[in-house]
Amino acid sequence: MFLDDTACNLASLNLLKFVRHGRFDVELFAHAARILIVAQDILVDHAGYPTEQIAGNSHNFRPLGLGYANLGALLMSMGLAYNSGQGRGVAAAITALMGGSAYRASAEMAASMQDLTRMDSAAGLNRTKSGAFLAYQRNALEFLSVIRRHRSAADALGELYPSLDEELRAAATSAWAEAEYLGSQSGFRNAQVTVLAPTGTIGFMMDCDTTGIEPMLGVIVFKKLAGGGHLTLVNQAVETALANRGYAPSAVEEIKQHILSQHTIEGAPQLRESDLPIFDCAFRPAKGSRSIHWRGHLQMMAAVQPFLSGAISKTVNLPEESTVADIEAAYLEAWRLGVKAVAIYRDGSKSSQPVSTKAGATDTGGSQTATETEDLSAPPSATRHRLQDERSALTHHFSIAGHEGYLTVGLYPNGEPGEIFIRMAKAGSTIAGLMECFGTVVSIGLQHGVPLKVLCDKLAHTRFEPSGWTGNQEIGYAKSIMDYLFRWMELRFLSGNQMPLFRERQATDPPRPPAHGPQTSPVAYELGDGPPCTTCGELMARNGTCYKCVNCGGTSGCS
Repeated sequence: MFLDDTACNLASLNLLKFVRHGRFDVELFAHAARILIVAQDILVDHAGYPTEQIAGNSHNFRPLGLGYANLGALLMSMGLAYNSGQGRGVAAAITALMGGSAYRASAEMAASMQDLTRMDSAAGLNRTKSGAFLAYQRNALEFLSVIRRHRSAADALGELYPSLDEELRAAATSAWAEAEYLGSQSGFRNAQVTVLAPTGTIGFMMDCDTTGIEPMLGVIVFKKLAGGGHLTLVNQAVETALANRGYAPSAVEEIKQHILSQHTIEGAPQLRESDLPIFDCAFRPAKGSRSIHWRGHLQMMAAVQPFLSGAISKTVNLPEESTVADIEAAYLEAWRLGVKAVAIYRDGSKSSQPVSTKAGATDTGGSQTATETEDLSAPPSATRHRLQDERSALTHHFSIAGHEGYLTVGLYPNGEPGEIFIRMAKAGSTIAGLMECFGTVVSIGLQHGVPLKVLCDKLAHTRFEPSGWTGNQEIGYAKSIMDYLFRWMELRFLSGNQMPLFRERQATDPPRPPAHGPQTSPVAYELGDGPPCTTCGELMARNGTCYKCVNCGGTSGCS
């Protein structure tokens, strides 16, 4: 929730890694936040930006986005319910410590840069870089007012959450007090320092059980094995939570066996009724009745929002039986609580969804979160949606190094492709037969719901003969027939360059020049001494310290 046309360097900390001997390591966490803010700020000057306006704003405001992941796993392992005052207190204090430490580091960087400027001036040198971000001075009063509001919220932590750990509360309060003092002296290096991103991809890379600020999805996890099949496991946070709550090893083992057999902790032997809320998750298990109420999601967001520069990426889950009034109430409640952004999702509202508690559902990372075992021996099922008997179609003529052909794309009424026909060479030839069969296979895939993007990602940039210049200025050099066809399909149907199917050419339209060989792109690139692309052979352009091919998108390895 920042200015338009800016870019934000994101980074996230795995909260569970900061637990030492059952306690959250306050000093280590604040130190890690400081290091990442410095590293992220360095990247502002070394990053590439897609437009001049984005580059200018990003350098003028230097926005950063430090956040965290694994909050749900942290709270459960500590024996705290996500939907409880204690859970919200810990989350709020950790977020306050992160935000205060980040702004403190930003103020320290501004002071250091200011000192360097003074030293250079005294030596007769002219340093153009100021300490604070360039737009700070005209926003200084408002900026410091915002910092004071953050600090006031941190000062109120003890009153709002009386049972909060004193070390954590004091560290958060101190961080904001120091950030305000240092910032009032020399300003801040960054206009924004914190957001809570989804962390979907990096959450898996960091081996997190939960993403961003999300709670645990379920007490059972399914791990797919490389050689086929899967393992059903009890979430590790459950064991840690039971141990922290004083359960004997034998009781923990008995509860785990119950979870493995029933896929829910409800009704587990030796489990105290008062401890059930600790194991409430985002989804209600198929054989259970408990889950986190949607107000619990919003209250958690409201607890941490006062300590963030930006907004929170989070899904507020509502059960399948939720009504229109429930959805309305959720949005209004988010507004009343002062949450900057909210996403509402009613379970089962889509025909397919990435995460579910019903049988056979898998998440985007490949780990099943279902509460019943998936039948891995059964083939996948899909329904074919044939095109109407009369359908619109688009025919495209192409030429690859002198090899000509025609691609005809049949369209659904909404303009999406549903079939393709490829004609090349003479009828009856081997290549003509192969292309005809290939077109049939692709058409069947499209009609069974295979996304066109998946086909384009798989088949574009495949290399085999014939290859060469195409005369199409948007594609240039094609590494194979498949490369050309699916790069053209991507440009025509996926990239945002779609045009009306049937458009009469206007008299005012500029004449279309004939294309012979590679055409000059409307965007100018400084090729300089760039090496030839190892993929398509065209000269590469500088991209930071590396090289990028302006024809096929290939890189020299690091850009």
